[in-house]
Amino acid sequence: MSTIDSTKVLSMRAAFVEQSGAIKRAAGLGGAEGLGGVQKAGGADFGDALRSALAQVNELQSNSSNVSAAYERGETSDIASVMLARQQASIGFEATLQVRNKLLSAYKDIMSMPV
Repeated sequence: MSTIDSTKVLSMRAAFVEQSGAIKRAAGLGGAEGLGGVQKAGGADFGDALRSALAQVNELQSNSSNVSAAYERGETSDIASVMLARQQASIGFEATLQVRNKLLSAYKDIMSMPV
């Protein structure tokens, strides 16, 4: 029976916190914005935050693929790390999908407003 490596768990927790922060920044909920989610002058714009969040999700997806492929080739026998990587990628993708759906809904609401 193997023991749980606390440093791996803490590093995964830090990755989740970082990803959560990137998603909050992409959604306009971070601390650098002004009132109503409007950016202050000189701050990072929405497009950069969105690109950063998408790049992190892409990195999680590729990491998941690499870890899964390594397990299938027999290079590693740690199924827990494989499942954690896959779940991280899945959660990142689902969060990205929800942000996209909210943005699309907001766009449709704005486009249907009378002028």
